[in-house]
This record gives sequence, C-alpha cells and structure tokens, in this order.
Amino acid sequence: MTETPRELRVGQVGYAFMGAAHSQAWRTAPAFFDLPLTPRLRALCGRDAAAARAVADRFGWESVETDWHALVERDDIDVVDVCTPGSTHAEIAVAALRAGKHVLCEKPLANTVDEAELMAGVAAEAAQDGVFAMVGFTYRRTPALSLARRLVEEGRLGTIRHIRAQYLQDWLVDPDSPLTWRLDKSLAGSGALGDIGAHIVDAAQFVTGARISAVSGVLQTFVDTRPVAGDHGTLGGTGSAAAERGPVTVDDATAFTARFDNGALGVFEATRFATGRKNAFRIEVSGSGGALAFDFEEMNVLHLYDASDSAETAGFRRIVVTEPTHPYVAAWWPAGHGLGYEHGFTHQVVDLVKAIAAGEQPQPSFADGLAVQRVLAAVEASSEDDSRQQKVPHEGEAP
Repeated sequence: MTETPRELRVGQVGYAFMGAAHSQAWRTAPAFFDLPLTPRLRALCGRDAAAARAVADRFGWESVETDWHALVERDDIDVVDVCTPGSTHAEIAVAALRAGKHVLCEKPLANTVDEAELMAGVAAEAAQDGVFAMVGFTYRRTPALSLARRLVEEGRLGTIRHIRAQYLQDWLVDPDSPLTWRLDKSLAGSGALGDIGAHIVDAAQFVTGARISAVSGVLQTFVDTRPVAGDHGTLGGTGSAAAERGPVTVDDATAFTARFDNGALGVFEATRFATGRKNAFRIEVSGSGGALAFDFEEMNVLHLYDASDSAETAGFRRIVVTEPTHPYVAAWWPAGHGLGYEHGFTHQVVDLVKAIAAGEQPQPSFADGLAVQRVLAAVEASSEDDSRQQKVPHEGEAP
C-alpha cells in the first residue's frame, strides 16, 4: 500500500495578481507532479477581509487572516508565501523565518540592499536549523530557459562572450493610466528596474552561471504624474481623466551595460513603455562555440546556433521545448502541446516542496536575491552619477 505523503501547510500573504498566480500554483502542483509532501492551503491573508475571502473561496484556501502577524504565529502553518509589495518583504519574511516557517518571497527580494542583506543573513541562520527560504524568480522555471542553462553548462556555447537581455512591456504608455503602488518608490523600491529588470538580471546570471561585476546605467521617467483615481485591478488599469494626479516616483525605463566575472559583456534594457510589446522577456547569449536566443512571447521555443555546422547549412535551429526530456515537461501534456505563464509558478512550488522534503536549500536562495539587489542598486547609483561605472560587490566584498 502506497503511503500518503505528509502535508506541507501553506499560509500566503497577498491575493491580487501575484497572489492569484501563487494560489493557482499551490493548488495545481500536486495534481500533475509526484510530490514528497502534499501542499495544503491553510490560510490566505489580506487586509480586505471580503476580498481575501472571495479569492480564498475561488482557489480553495481554508481560512482567511487580515493580519500577517497572526498568520505567521499560527501553529498550523509550515510555509509562508509572501506576495506583497516590496516594502513589506523584509518584515514578513524575517518574522516568518524566525518563527520557524519556510519562506517563499516574490521578487525583487527587497526594496534596498540593506533589507536584502538582513533577509539573506536571517535565511542563512534559519537554514542551519532546516528552515529554508527561496526568492520567486519564476522565469527560471520556463522549460526553454532551463534548457538554455543546461546547454551552457554542457559547454555547447563554448566561452561566453556576450549576453543581451531585454524585458519590454507597454502597460504604462497611456499617460492617464492610474497611479498604482508599482509607481510609488516607498512601496515598490524602483520601477521598471526592480519590477522587470530584476528578472533579466537573474536570468542572465542563471543561464550563464556568471555574476555581474560592474554596471553603467541610466534610469528615465517619461510621465511624472498620473491620475490617483482609476482601476487598480490590473498592472496598468484603465485610463482615467481624473483631475487629481499624483507624482510618479520611480523609473519608467532603464538601460545599462554590464561586465561579468567571466569576462563577458552584457547589455540590458527594461521598460514599461515599449509600445506594442506585452511581455517580451528576451535573452541572447553568444559564445565561441555557438549561441542561443529566447523570447517569452514564444515561451515554448528556444533558438540554438551551433558554430561547428558547415557554412552551407549553418543557422539558428528552432527547438520546440515540449518534449518529455525537457525540464518539467514530462509532467504535463503530450509533446507539442505548449505551456503558459502560470506553469512557471507551478514549477516553483514543485522545486520548493522537493527541496524542503530533502532538507536542501532551494534555488534561487535569498543570497541569490541579494546578488540581484546589489546589481539593481549599482545601476541606480550609476544613473545618479552621470552613468559612471559602478562595481557590484559580491559576497564578502565591501560595497
């Protein structure tokens, strides 16, 4: 008789865009993957009790809390999933770890390097007692991007020389889109830089296995004020002609060059003003033996160039990443049946649950989140200093 896996009791803070994505993942993961622990959706936390209850009922959460302190203190919670604005990440995650709860925290890890350093330090201490923390860079879990990392690790690209990364969206092009929390530095920490730039920084370091060591960048805000009133239910909401406008205190776009510790050069761009681009998360890596290219708007495809091919037939090969041998894919549909945005969150749950069950540090760790935070801070410092190059300190190095 097969033994039923023991439960992993989950409490989640936040229920909006990311909260819904995480809720779906917790609910879906055990239906498709053979997990050593069975997630149980014990409690969903949000300040608006009625709204939280509606989301809880939709996704199957058993109870609702309106104070995250109460959730963290509950004895029937093993994991705290943090899906709130960046300004609250450090306080919630640190409290949960110190209460003996595993933590999954959305990206970017924090709003400042100091907060990220605190979180990484507490996470390192907790790990010694078998309590683990992971930061949610879900694009790592896109099968095509995971395959890209595997190919680099296998040496298929040779010596890495160039990394080009872009994250292009257009949900702020309308100057009358409402002033959401993502446009408030006190809540979000930064704009395009932290919200989407963090993803391409992590992806570049994940795929290549190299760390960014120096940057030179610029930040730009195109629309300085936006309507205070409006629909805040989506990323940008709908345009509003409200007379009352408030200040935008974050960047709308960023561009920066980077040096990597393996000698490679990088070029990065993140913007929420790329008219016509909805979620173009792109990375291209060039090496002495080949190259690869990925765009999330075609997320089930990876392009690979093999420099050893003859000139007569050489060219980028289009790989449809839906075979059972590809990362994560075997648990889903027959070959050729693509996956979508939500599947990265499910894969995140799978990796976290397996790591907790094995007593191993899940990846990416809070230390990885701190490494990204240091890059973001260096880009911001460079922009403030007339784009002069800034060193990115690594673990154990002084800023």
